[in-house]
Parts: sequence; C-alpha cells; structure tokens
Amino acid sequence: MAYDVVVIGSGPGGYVCAIKCAQLGLKTAIVEKRDTLGGTCLNIGCIPSKALLQASEQFVAAEHTLPKMGVKVGKPKLDLKAMMAHKDATVKANVDGVAFLMKKNKVDVLRGTGKVLGEGKISVTGDDGKAKDIEAKNIVIATGSDVAGIPGVDVEFDEKVIVSSTGALALEKVPGRLVVVGGGVIGLELGSVWKRLGAEVTVVEYLDTILGGMDGEVSKQFQRMLEKQGMTFNLGAKVTAVNKTAKGAEVTFEPAKGGDAQTVAADVVLVATGRKPYTEGLGLEKAGVVLDERGRVQVNEHWQTSITGVYAIGDVVAGPMLAHKAEDEGMAVAEVIAGQHGHVNYDVIPGVVYTEPEVASVGKTEEELKKAGIEYVSGKFPFTANGRARAMLATDGFVKILADKKTDRVLGVHMVGHGVGEMIHEAAVLMEFGGSSEDLARTCHAHPTLSEAVRESALATAFGKPIHM
Repeated sequence: MAYDVVVIGSGPGGYVCAIKCAQLGLKTAIVEKRDTLGGTCLNIGCIPSKALLQASEQFVAAEHTLPKMGVKVGKPKLDLKAMMAHKDATVKANVDGVAFLMKKNKVDVLRGTGKVLGEGKISVTGDDGKAKDIEAKNIVIATGSDVAGIPGVDVEFDEKVIVSSTGALALEKVPGRLVVVGGGVIGLELGSVWKRLGAEVTVVEYLDTILGGMDGEVSKQFQRMLEKQGMTFNLGAKVTAVNKTAKGAEVTFEPAKGGDAQTVAADVVLVATGRKPYTEGLGLEKAGVVLDERGRVQVNEHWQTSITGVYAIGDVVAGPMLAHKAEDEGMAVAEVIAGQHGHVNYDVIPGVVYTEPEVASVGKTEEELKKAGIEYVSGKFPFTANGRARAMLATDGFVKILADKKTDRVLGVHMVGHGVGEMIHEAAVLMEFGGSSEDLARTCHAHPTLSEAVRESALATAFGKPIHM
C-alpha cells in the first residue's frame, strides 16, 4: 500500500491532520491501535471529563442554586451509574463522529501499532502480531502523551485505588476521601467532580501555587474559590511515597524546601502530575528521528523532524499539551505537505480549566511581562458588578486585560468566572489581529451578557475607568 500521507495516531491532532490532508487532495491513511478513534482526548480525557464536570455541576446546582431562584426540587439523589452512562454515551457519540469523518473524507483507517522504519516507510502491526509495511511520501507522528507519574517515586497504578486520570473517570463509587497529587488542570477538574459528588478532597502540589504557569492573581483567587467549595490544599509539598494499604492508600509528603514529612490516608489517590510524550515502540531513534532531553520529537519551524518527509505534532513535540494546539498544528502540517504555508500563532493559544467557576487565559501573564521587562497597563472588572452574573447567581471571578503601555496592543487576557471558557475567544480573535484594548472597549456588546465584563475590563485598560464600577 502507498499513500501521500500516513498519520500515526488518531487524537485531535492526528485526525484533524488526516482530514485536512484529504481535503487538500492527498491520499491519506491514519494508524490507530485503539478500537476507537479520537485518542486520549475523546476516549479517556477531555470529552469524558467534561461530561462528568457538567453532570456534577448540575447535581450541586439542584441542591444549592435552584432553591435560591425559587425552584424547589428537594435534596437530589446521585445515580452514579446513570452519570457514568451519560459520560460513556458522550464518548461514543464523539468517537463515532470521527469514524464517520474518516469515511466521509476517504481516509483509510489502518488498525494496529505504527512504527517508523525510515524515510517514506512505516509498518503497522495488528493485534495478531503480523506487520504490514506501508509506503508513504509523508509521515506525521501524532501519538500524543501518556501519564507521567511522580518523578523519583514508584507508583503502581491499579486504576481502582491508586488511579491516573483514566481511573478517576470510571470510579464505581464516590470515595470518602480523595487525595489528588498535582494541582494542575487535570487534578483540579477531576478533584472538583468528586468533591461535588461528596468526596473529601485534598490536593498536594509541589509548587507554591496551583495551575502552574497561569496568571498569579488568577491562581490565588481561584484557589480561594475552591477552598470555599471545601477543597483542601497542601502547597509547596513534595510527595515521597504513594502506597496501598488494607483500607485504601496513603500519601507521604514533605515541604519542598525541607522539613518534617507527614502522611495522609485516602480511599483513592489520583496522581495528576502531568503527562509525557508517547514515543514508545515507534522506532524513532533507530530510524534516525532526533528526540530532545525530555523525550519530545525535535522539529523545525515546519514541524519536520530530522528525517525528510517525517513530521510530528501535538503532545509529542514542544509546547502546551492541549488538544486545540495539536489541531492547529495538524492543519498547518497538512498545508505544508500540500505545498502551502501552514502557520500556528503560539502566542494566541487559549487555555481553559473547566471547573466551576472556569478559568481561561490567552497570551502573556503579568509575571511573564515583568520578567521580560515589558511595560504594560492592566484593567480589571469583577463579575459582582455584572447584571447578568447577578441574575445567574454567578458573581465569582473577574476579567483582566494586559496591554502594552506604549501601543495599547493586548498582550494577555485572564479570566475566572462562570462560562469564561467560551468568552476567552473574543480576546483570542482580538489578539490574532493585533487589536488594542481601545478597539475592544469601543466594540458594542449585547446587554445583559457576561461578556460585558470583557468590555468593561477593556475600558479599564484603555481609559483607566470602567463604566459600571
């Protein structure tokens, strides 16, 4: 078999790349070892977690929010089996949709494990152990990432008591006590799911703040909101052991800067300390594909590896491990292969934490601007002063805009609040076109909407004063 393009991996980066290649007239195939397409994101990541986040938010709203609005439904009862069925149905609809798109765009799906043999050649090994050699003018590595574990700590995942994100999406009952190792996006999202459903949740994080590289002010305010919801945080804490016990598990940690260790018991421990590039079994080094010190595939500005005609995208290369970043790279690589000019603006890639309230960010943080010595102006507006937010009983949070002091060009936008994961894209479009805070401040926004807080923040940035505060 011979193709213009063979993509290894059918996650968001891989399947989008394959579709775009086919749309550009290239004979395309995609290699996937799972029974279903969609990779980690659709099967055991982004999509199932959002189904549980939404369902658990509704569970809490039924008891605490609706009565304040005059809707009395009584104390809700959790049907965890039905909630998990909703999650599974959501996953199925999405992976079936990707399979349909492959047929629609005439992309051949090759089932098995892909391996790069060299320039223009790969092999695909099926479940029967038999390998087939495939010729491809171009190869795209889009194999994503895997659970990283805890550096220096031996962790044995059984996905029942000591779990990764995969196991945390499929618990058969609500744990009495859940310890989350890692205060990043995955840990906070899944921790918040089980907190809403009744678990006592403790987060242990090595850094002094949650959410790593997020804007510092957003991180601090967001932590207070989660603490108000009942989550407990141990920051600046280095985990030294995670062990199963007769009653569950124990997590031992000590101050990262030195000090006495302590041990906490848990029914379930979720290890959510990040992810690592998945390159195992791909034959990359033998084929001559160069990896960096972190195991990522090294690519040039056109996502080409050290081998002519072999490209890599998504979590397997440098950059934020985000599905939409992989999608953008997938489309760009397809255009490059087709002789066009693919491009990704890495300065305008939004990041969202899908908790309640949500956190959303695009561009530079205050910390990054200060470190770079860039003079900036900051404007902020709270949702407590937004009419729609008051009507929705969703007044937690704020919008903050950072603009260049000399040019007024918007350099970063950071939000925490209800639904800000949808609102952040207004800022992304503005920044993609090099817009200023005054441009946004002079753009009419419908009233009453949550998005008015974005305009008010722009008014505070451009003119020093918002209208409604």
